[in-house]
Amino acid sequence: MFGRKTGGRHVVIIGNGIAGVTTARAVRARDKKCRITLISGESLHFFSRPALMYIYMGHLTERNTRPFEEWFWKKTRIERLQAWVKFIDVDAKRVDFAGDTASLTYDQLVIATGSKPNKFGWPGQDLERVQGMCTLQDLANLEAISDDIEHGVIVGGGLIGVELAEMLHSRGKRVTMLAREKNYWDNALPEAEAALVGRVIRKGGIDLRLATELDRIEDDGEGRACAVHTKDGERLPCQFVGLTAGVSPNLSALEGSKIPTGRGVLCDFSLRTQVPDVYAAGDCVEFVTPEGERNVVEQLWYTGEMHGEVLGRVMCGEEAVYDRGIWFNSAKFLDLEWHTYGEVPPAGRETPDHQMLLWQPDDADLAFRLVLKQGRLVGVNSMGIRYRHKVCERWIADGLGAEQVLERLPEGNFDPEFYRRYEPAIVRAFREQLR
Repeated sequence: MFGRKTGGRHVVIIGNGIAGVTTARAVRARDKKCRITLISGESLHFFSRPALMYIYMGHLTERNTRPFEEWFWKKTRIERLQAWVKFIDVDAKRVDFAGDTASLTYDQLVIATGSKPNKFGWPGQDLERVQGMCTLQDLANLEAISDDIEHGVIVGGGLIGVELAEMLHSRGKRVTMLAREKNYWDNALPEAEAALVGRVIRKGGIDLRLATELDRIEDDGEGRACAVHTKDGERLPCQFVGLTAGVSPNLSALEGSKIPTGRGVLCDFSLRTQVPDVYAAGDCVEFVTPEGERNVVEQLWYTGEMHGEVLGRVMCGEEAVYDRGIWFNSAKFLDLEWHTYGEVPPAGRETPDHQMLLWQPDDADLAFRLVLKQGRLVGVNSMGIRYRHKVCERWIADGLGAEQVLERLPEGNFDPEFYRRYEPAIVRAFREQLR
């Protein structure tokens, strides 16, 4: 095991996203002498991936999305290499690259390669002008063809889908979204909230087609997409197709290696793989759970950061186990903000143990939900009203009852000063439902 005073080891990290960079920083904080190399073919620079849409929409430049200035890398002595990994030889402890970049040997290796857009074998899915929106290359490709786009079709719902739709719409493009679900993203949202998001998307000027599946993408004869065909037999002419039907771990760098994989890189909860001195972090990780339970893949910015913090400790000889704690997430669906904490079952996955309290006014695009189990709070869902993460987390961790939460609702709200307050209406509605 490597301790604080070990010098001379070389830590190689494939992937310079939040998980890879956090790992590098955590190792450096504990070991001032080791050599650390961050590798990415995408970019030399660490940047905020969730901010890609704002570059396209003109709110930020790419440089604005970099959390660290150039002096940071010199100060921390974290080397950066822009190269695509071709092969990992775990026997020789060597990483080979495409092109003329020289191979690197390592003492410890971290796989932090992130995720990639799902493809499900649709005819035409590899045509030009068909892509996801995960990388700087995706952004550059979209920018290069934007002047030629009149109509874009987005295949799939979720967060990336609505972001890509908003991007195109911001430039005056006509946008159609195809979602196979009954309501928008109802595999993640309760039915009422999923229906609310769908209404907001349509009110925003985007043509949302629910219960609609892609059949194939049509070739214009020159290798470019020119239309999509749905399984209902409809043909939609377009100049761009966005594939946003979820993401999966990016394992391309591991092809031919001896590193075991399933859906992702198989790891224990200390981020160790089954290969000595090889670890993983971030979206590409698949946590191996006890027999009989489904392995866990997490693909969020904050979980990748937590992976990196734990892994940095483990790689420096400390005992550490990853524990995500109480789940949370947040996003925007056009102008509708969403915050969720704890256990909020999506449509159709409620059990008799769940008591679902919902407030939803008729005159505004808002919703607020509490989820109880055996009378104790286990989940909060808020749309259009901001509730503090730490406050909601404390309510759930303390197992507060419904009445205790209702008495404390005002302390959780952090909308700006002159925003309308809805707590009295929420309390009245929930007390009526609790009778």
